[in-house]
Amino acid sequence: MPNATIDLVVVGGGIIGLAVADALQGRLPGVSVVVLEKEDAIAAHQTGHNSGVIHAGLYYTPGSLKADLAVRGGARMVEFCAEHAVAHDRCGKLVVATSADEVSRLGLLAEKAQANGVAITHLTSESAQEYEPHVVSVAAFHVAATGRADFAGVATALARRVVANGGEIRTKVRAGRATPIAAGWEITTDQEPVVAKFLVGCAGLHSDRVAQASGEKPDTRILPFRGEYLDVTGPSANLVKGLVYPVPDPRFPFLGVHLTRGLDNHVHAGPNAVLALAREGYRWSDVSIRDLVDTVAWPGTTRLIGRYWQSGVDEMTRSLSRRRFVNAARRLVPDLDSVDFSRGSAGVRAQAVDRRGNLLDDFVLLDGEQSLHVLNAPSPAATASLEIGALVAERVAQSLRGPNSTSR
Repeated sequence: MPNATIDLVVVGGGIIGLAVADALQGRLPGVSVVVLEKEDAIAAHQTGHNSGVIHAGLYYTPGSLKADLAVRGGARMVEFCAEHAVAHDRCGKLVVATSADEVSRLGLLAEKAQANGVAITHLTSESAQEYEPHVVSVAAFHVAATGRADFAGVATALARRVVANGGEIRTKVRAGRATPIAAGWEITTDQEPVVAKFLVGCAGLHSDRVAQASGEKPDTRILPFRGEYLDVTGPSANLVKGLVYPVPDPRFPFLGVHLTRGLDNHVHAGPNAVLALAREGYRWSDVSIRDLVDTVAWPGTTRLIGRYWQSGVDEMTRSLSRRRFVNAARRLVPDLDSVDFSRGSAGVRAQAVDRRGNLLDDFVLLDGEQSLHVLNAPSPAATASLEIGALVAERVAQSLRGPNSTSR
């Protein structure tokens, strides 16, 4: 028999699901909240496999959810980390143009930053070296608001608060089909069914499947893009003081190979962006037939590849050739020595793609009947997680108030 009916179930125990659960408790005091996480522990995927950067919000289309929530979310994240003793700082970052043709793109990025309310400091090639002495550029700017945080630590702090406020976090529980019933939803799991009045999907790499399992028909699919990093050690590590980013290609939602010194003082180069062979495909050897079939069968995949095949080949070549990967990092710091690079960690980005092959650039929420699904929440989702949680909690509260309420 199913458990007693709970008020709100959240599927997904990453930083977004936990931020949502925490915000629901704050927005709707007294409600019962249960988080279902299929892994042995929380924060097992995107939350625990990222660069740890608190983004300032300069890259995102003005007026978009990404721009709004990242700018506010970065400030709120710093406050949260300070309150809960989670490792963090605001070290700033350098964005550099390494060739003349990138200068105009750097200028457009500066205009976008200004529109989003992100303060930057314009630099010459000489003044840029005051921040990063070994960077070679033709122009640059510095973003003081960019920081670093232990996002897995943030997830742990959120989980503690959810439990302290009476919620439950059930790990090793895989959510299956969600069937509408009089009480709300009966959700099958690999253990006993869960009955809940309202369902919130925050499943990241499996967000579209969780929505489909509740009867929704999202017009997008999650395609997994693996981001691989190289560790920079030895004398080369001493050439990087903080965070050094290239001017991104505006056609893609990826920032290009950059250099980051983490809170642990280790330096990494990356990531690239390779279409993975599994939704949890952290290595080339990680292959899922089901995931591959889903990827190939989705019409947007063929259109995406047709549009960006050349860039895709470049990314794949860089994945297979360390020399190419190192050369991309050397565009920023030419004195880096290839012998100081070794294979590092990898993450997998859950990227929603529509039928026309468009990479969805903004966060996407799908409202259902007594349900809400976070369908697309790639970077800067960790930065914006607390604000995403607040937005979802408000939408859920409005839904529970009835059809006459207004929603954003």
